[in-house]
Amino acid sequence: MTASPPPVLPDDRLASGIARLALHYRGRFSAETIQRLVIDSYERLAEHARVRTHLVVPAEHLATERLDALAHIEGAPGCGLPRVLFVCSHNAGRSQMAAALLAHRAGGHVVVSSAGTDPAAEVEPVVAQALTEAGVDLADAFPKPLTDEVVQAADIVITMGCGDACPVLPGRRYLDWPVTDPEGAPIAVVRGIRDEIDAHITELLTSLPST
Repeated sequence: MTASPPPVLPDDRLASGIARLALHYRGRFSAETIQRLVIDSYERLAEHARVRTHLVVPAEHLATERLDALAHIEGAPGCGLPRVLFVCSHNAGRSQMAAALLAHRAGGHVVVSSAGTDPAAEVEPVVAQALTEAGVDLADAFPKPLTDEVVQAADIVITMGCGDACPVLPGRRYLDWPVTDPEGAPIAVVRGIRDEIDAHITELLTSLPST
């Protein structure tokens, strides 16, 4: 019986990332599953990208996040830390700020993700500036699409202005933070949004175990 030909990669440079992930997840996920998720992650990012030249690294990062979430769903031995997912429309402002602030303040005691129902091409520069002023690095962040694995793995889903497009799954704790969208806002306004989100983070941290 002739073996099926391997899927054609949308970018040949993805092959090295697939090989790295196959080694990292050896014994947990098949090479076919890893390749499928990497290709799907690349194609989802490409839908919203202005240019595709630099999508290889983000695609590998997104696939890694999805594989970790899938391993959690399937009951892989893990750290047992609470998992928090922030969702907004574009994952370019509010959810990025919230995820970065929580990760910074939780000090490794929370698994943090963020995503958008309609992700933008890039994070708002003024958002990155406001976080840098607060000592939080957003240099490697990029808008990510919402994926089933990450939603299903979350213990808490915090929505931030995505309306009916936000996911609702049974068994999750849902919070909605009605925070102003920083898109197009001046830095003084974005600083205020950052501080408002940080106040929500303070309240959230008091309710989480192992923080």
